[in-house]
Amino acid sequence: MVRIVLGVIAGFFAWMIVWIGSEKILSAIWPQGFGVHQRAFEEAVKNGGQFTANRTLLLTHIVLASTIVSVMAGFLAALIAGGNPRAPLVLGILLLALGLLKAVMSWQYVPIWYHVIFTALLIPMAIMGGKLVTTT
Repeated sequence: MVRIVLGVIAGFFAWMIVWIGSEKILSAIWPQGFGVHQRAFEEAVKNGGQFTANRTLLLTHIVLASTIVSVMAGFLAALIAGGNPRAPLVLGILLLALGLLKAVMSWQYVPIWYHVIFTALLIPMAIMGGKLVTTT
C-alpha cells in the first residue's frame, strides 16, 4: 500500500514538473510562437482579458505534452508501486481532477474540444504508462 501511495505521489509530481517544464522550454525555444501564445493565455486567465487560442498549438500540446507526460507519469507510478496497476489508475484519477480544475479555470479561453480531449486522455494514458512496466 505504501508503494502505491509513493508511486502516485511521485507520478503526480513528475507530471507537474514535466508539464510545466515543457511549457517553459517550448516558450524559450520558440518565443515568437508558443511563448507569445502561452504568455497571452496566462495574462487572459490572470486578468480576465481577451484571448484567441491557436488551434494548431493546442492540438500539438495535447499530443506531445498531455499524452507523453501522462504515459511517463503512469510508468513512474507503476514502477515505484512494483507494477501494481492501481497506482497508474489512482494517478489518472488525480490527474483528471487537476485537469477538470484547469478546464474550469480556462473554459472561456480554449475551445471545448481541447478540454474534452485533454481530460479524456489523462486516465487512459496513465494506465497505458503503467502497462509499460509489466511489458518491459
